[in-house]
Amino acid sequence: MGIGQSFLLGIVEGATEFLPVSSTGHLILAEALLGIASSDFVKTFTIVIQLGAILAVVVLYFRSFFNWPLLKRLVVAFIPTGIIGLLLYPIEKSFLLQSDTTVLIALFLGGAGLIAFEKYHGEDAGAKGLDALTYKDAALIGLAQSVAIIPGISRSGATVLGGLARGFSRAAIVEFSFLLAVPTMVAASGLSLYKSAFGFSAGEWLIISIGFIVAFLTALAVIRWFLAYVRRHTFTGFGWYRIALSVLFALWLFS
Repeated sequence: MGIGQSFLLGIVEGATEFLPVSSTGHLILAEALLGIASSDFVKTFTIVIQLGAILAVVVLYFRSFFNWPLLKRLVVAFIPTGIIGLLLYPIEKSFLLQSDTTVLIALFLGGAGLIAFEKYHGEDAGAKGLDALTYKDAALIGLAQSVAIIPGISRSGATVLGGLARGFSRAAIVEFSFLLAVPTMVAASGLSLYKSAFGFSAGEWLIISIGFIVAFLTALAVIRWFLAYVRRHTFTGFGWYRIALSVLFALWLFS
């Protein structure tokens, strides 16, 4: 992987981390499109640069992390993902992060799920804000997020659908999804770096750093846009996008 490829992947990560389209799935497909061979370094890069996008949340929502009641609910929401992610980490690193087929199937099914959910459920009238979030809500939303260990499912999409199913507004659950991404991706990145024993060359650290910084800057712009978007639109468009992307990539990969 070169510096230019790292730059492009940073844009992909920052643009997709908080949308219900799966940033990890997009990174895996982009790496295939760029001809980047799978390796332990590439897998770690794919996980770690997501921290760049997550840093944008810390910058924009800094005060939220001093809201003690909300912080306790974030901890509760993280627990299911932390346990499941730790147990399934070997499977994710050795198989899921290098399976284009898994990504395409997950993108397609996740897109169909978004469309179906919006058609038959959507946002409840009088939907709740984050001030109504209970520990039970937090735990169930965290459990929904844990499904996203499968690349292509989308961590954001899973938490958003989980929150909508619990009666929260799109704006509220999207904001909670942003905040929940922080402990989730810090833990995932830390585990990946620990398992790799930080054994990268100076050139590889440079590549990671470029992807990290570009993802951060891109995510800053996308977060603001996405919050404005969800106040006026449903997630149906993202569902159709996921389906179209999975079909087009399937035709390319298997032709």
